[in-house]
Parts: sequence; structure tokens; C-alpha cells
Amino acid sequence: MYTPKHYAVTDRPKMFEFMRSNSFGILFSHTGDEPMATHLPFMVDENAGDQGLVLGHMARANRQWRYADGQQVMVVFHGPHTYVSPTWYQEEEVVPTWNYVAVHATGIFRALEDRAELEESVGRLVDQHEASQPKPWQPDFESTYSDQMLKRIVAFQIQLTSLQGKWKLNQNHPEHHRRRVAEQLKALGGEVNLQIAGLMDEDMAG
Repeated sequence: MYTPKHYAVTDRPKMFEFMRSNSFGILFSHTGDEPMATHLPFMVDENAGDQGLVLGHMARANRQWRYADGQQVMVVFHGPHTYVSPTWYQEEEVVPTWNYVAVHATGIFRALEDRAELEESVGRLVDQHEASQPKPWQPDFESTYSDQMLKRIVAFQIQLTSLQGKWKLNQNHPEHHRRRVAEQLKALGGEVNLQIAGLMDEDMAG
């Protein structure tokens, strides 16, 4: 990911928190002949392994896991993003741009076909997303139906080797430009615009 220094984020706790909050990402790998990508929900564990783990599961019928096993892969976690109009700066010699936040997590992919590891992976993912429900659903791994479903998926873990964070929030502009952009986004409203404005305010506050 091309990351000029004024956009770069190297704070690991900040990047892990971002990955947890934006856990639906894209797994990229390569067969040797063509690139492959799968959209998946992920879990992250910053305390596991040397540099942390990314965990998940995918359909066994998805051939990506077979090619990726033992290979270097990348997971892209993407956050809020929005268009920035040059009119918002209220000055000449400016151009349109796009503000966004993203983390690229690179590491070694390992497929987990053991039943116990599969149940643990699915159970953790369910717990993560059911926690907000009034009556959290729990899988019954002893049922015939669950057994059939588990046979159709493969769990995996990615041993992280590097993280790259990019917070592109108009840092290449003077602060008065950035404040005008943030205020315009707030005036426009909408969840994504407000999220980007909040991130800009946070960054300017230092």
C-alpha cells in the first residue's frame, strides 16, 4: 500500500482496535497464475504468536484455502471512506480527493482441519458477533445439522508478519483546510461522513 509518511499509522494497538471494529475484510492470495480474493469476517488476537494472529473460516469448496496454505497472504481491513470536494477548501489550486482509513495485515496462512480447532474458531466468531444480541445464539456442535455444516468449512489462522496502517485524512493540507472539510462532512451528515469527520477531529487534536 502506497503510504506517504503523513498518512502512515504505526501504532499497533490502534491498528488492532481498527481491525476489530472493521472485521469484515478481504483475504488476498495468489495461485501462481492468478490472484484470489474472498470477502470474510475475521477475528484478531494481538497477543497470540510473535506479532498476532488473524483467524477465520471459509467454505471448503472455496479453493483459495488450498492454494494459500503455507503461503504469504494479505488481509485488507477497510473502514469509512468518503469523497472530498475541492470547493470545501474555499481556495484556488486545490483538487478533489478521497479520505479513507485502512489496515493491511500480511502473514502466513495455515489451514486448520482438526475438528476441535474448527469448533473453537466458529465458536469464537459466533460469540464475537452474538454478544450484542438480546438473547445470544449458541451453536450446538453435537447436532447432526452442525456436523454437516462443519464438514463444509475450513478454519484458518494467519501468523502476522507485518501491519501497515493508512489514515488518509487531508494531513497534506493546512489545518484550516482540514477543519473546513470536517465541518462540511458534519453538515452533510450520514454515518460515513460523520465517522471520517470524527477521525479528522481526533487526528487534529493530536
